[in-house]
Amino acid sequence: MLRFSQDFAFHADDLLKSACDMLLEDIIGKRSDSGYVSGRSNAWIKLKCRRRQEFVIGGYSEPSGSRAQFGALLLGVYDTHGKLNYAGRVGSGFDHATLVAVKRELDKRETAPMPFASEPQERSRTKVHWVKPQLVAECNFAEWTKERIVRQASFVSLRDDKPARQIVKEEPKVSKSAAQKTAAKKAAAKKTIDKAEVDGVKISHPNRVIDKSSGHKKIDVVEYYAAVAEWMLPHLKDRPVSLVRSPEDIGGELFFQKHNAKLAIPHITQHADIGPGHPPLLTIESPQALVGTAQMGSIELHTWNALVSNIEKPDRMVFDLDPGEGAGWKHMVEAAKLTRDLLTELGLQSFCKTSGGKGLHMIVPLAKQAGWDDMKDFSQAVAQHMASTLPKLFSAKMGMQNRKGKIFIDYLRNNRGSSTVAAFSLRARPGLGASMPIAWDELDDTTSGDQWNICNVQERMDTLREDPWKGYAKLRQRMTADMKKRLGLTGARKASAREESE
Repeated sequence: MLRFSQDFAFHADDLLKSACDMLLEDIIGKRSDSGYVSGRSNAWIKLKCRRRQEFVIGGYSEPSGSRAQFGALLLGVYDTHGKLNYAGRVGSGFDHATLVAVKRELDKRETAPMPFASEPQERSRTKVHWVKPQLVAECNFAEWTKERIVRQASFVSLRDDKPARQIVKEEPKVSKSAAQKTAAKKAAAKKTIDKAEVDGVKISHPNRVIDKSSGHKKIDVVEYYAAVAEWMLPHLKDRPVSLVRSPEDIGGELFFQKHNAKLAIPHITQHADIGPGHPPLLTIESPQALVGTAQMGSIELHTWNALVSNIEKPDRMVFDLDPGEGAGWKHMVEAAKLTRDLLTELGLQSFCKTSGGKGLHMIVPLAKQAGWDDMKDFSQAVAQHMASTLPKLFSAKMGMQNRKGKIFIDYLRNNRGSSTVAAFSLRARPGLGASMPIAWDELDDTTSGDQWNICNVQERMDTLREDPWKGYAKLRQRMTADMKKRLGLTGARKASAREESE
């Protein structure tokens, strides 16, 4: 006997939403013109409220409480470059027999090297064991987060019918009609922005791809800078700027532009009275000028540590914390906290931002009192103190051979004419990360130097309750004689000259 279940005359999307709201697992759909036959058929489809796919097992955590064998499996997926990226963990869905069976397979593959491209940033109170990336686990989960981590994952089974190297992040399939509609919308959008204008600035070649890894185009960069102008301009106003320009895409040639000599940038301000024979410095004073830099192919904006109105008296000191090979993000967070603690003990308040790349920047606002040499000597003394006190964590010397497994605390950005990437600036790297100001109480939850990027900066700023750098603009600090004495700052000019020559 065949019992016919009720059919529903609703659109599949509406029906699925209703099922998910009722906490059901999925709904089953069948082509209305297909017959009932034995065996598998593409006439049937399962629409899931929870997603499901395979993951590569890269490690596991120690069990806690009454749990035996292991705590959670650490999951990963391969990217197009063949790197295994961490994708979260799964600790539910196991019974006793499964725990024993999986642990038996894990023990056969335990290894010392970490298999993931970068160390997982999720905090764990238990020890983690790494395994060779050979086992494949099928899991269901609620969703992917914006950091590409699975939420509420549950273990289904081990799979031996699929090579681990084939496991990638699965994307939903789009029906032909839906794909045609999407293509039509994209074509219409492309036609519209072929003649783009943003904030009164005409944008040439808006569809030129800037980042091949993400598909972002020139118009995306232009619109990003237009959107963040309100927040970014206070960090640019009256401050000399250098631009990192990309004539084609970020995978090609990049070059710095410090002056407006050969290529005029729309609405940018020039300052010709810096000194005899010195080319005019550039500043960005308006949203139109910021958009104008993007129109000319600028991706990154770097600023001096002084204002053009008082160019010989720097108003901030910068420490660039840059991880050497083998230094994980947890070491970066620890390094930032320790550097902050030293500065606080000296009597200086500091502020933190992601670099948009691999590291963190620490900014110390100053009163416009000391000259460049004094500030450079002071920052060098801080860096060398950290390196000598904690030599296993810090290095104050340039060169990759001096910072393997360590955090390089770069003070050389405090030279006259040196610059640091500005807050909210994009970086000319895959994914177009952004340098983002963060509050100190956000540091533990920050996962990488490029956690924020062209896609999620707007969301962050829209949800912030208060300025993470509250009080920065009005803070005026001095490097006192007592601070210098405590750092042992004697013969600094000589030491600085020797360091630069090395």
